Amino acid sequence: MNKCDITGKGKQFGNNVSFSMRHTKKTWKPNLQTKTLVIDGKKTTLKISTQALRTLKKKGLVEKS
Repeated sequence: MNKCDITGKGKQFGNNVSFSMRHTKKTWKPNLQTKTLVIDGKKTTLKISTQALRTLKKKGLVEKS
């Protein structure tokens, strides 16, 4: 499923609007990355959005690579 395991960020829905103002359905999917993190001494594989990954790196919870 397309959802971040940390933030819960998921698909967004909206419309493509052409020059002639014709509306067609559109979805925006989050940029998810599969990362293996060490949580409480155990390796855990999570699907994390890149925004959440940047925040974890900034806080020093994930090593920068």
